[in-house]
Amino acid sequence: MARGKSLIFGIMVGSVVGATATLLSTPASGKQLRGKVKSQSLEWKELLLSLKLDGLRLKRQIAATSKEGVGLIKDLTQEMKNSVTEWKQSVEPHQQNIHQYLEQIETSLKDLEEKVNSSNKKNA
Repeated sequence: MARGKSLIFGIMVGSVVGATATLLSTPASGKQLRGKVKSQSLEWKELLLSLKLDGLRLKRQIAATSKEGVGLIKDLTQEMKNSVTEWKQSVEPHQQNIHQYLEQIETSLKDLEEKVNSSNKKNA
């Protein structure tokens, strides 16, 4: 931000010096010179006022945009939380079913192992 201010200040000072040098080096009467200086100063005042107003508008626009961004981020965060909660609720019953199936398979394997062991003992 400091660079922008110094750049604008440098441009303004350079313009004033250039305008003054031009006005003083041109052959004109004192009355004409004063008229030119007065009109030039009015133009500079209008330009500075315009720059100031543009800066204020930009500042307000940035503030409004940042507030909108914060609101959008909050909404997005809430939607993501809701989606995760819904996903957990839909997956949880399936996890329990899978766990039950795995227990049944484990029990069946133990029963099969016992049958194989008892069959091997009978054959031996």
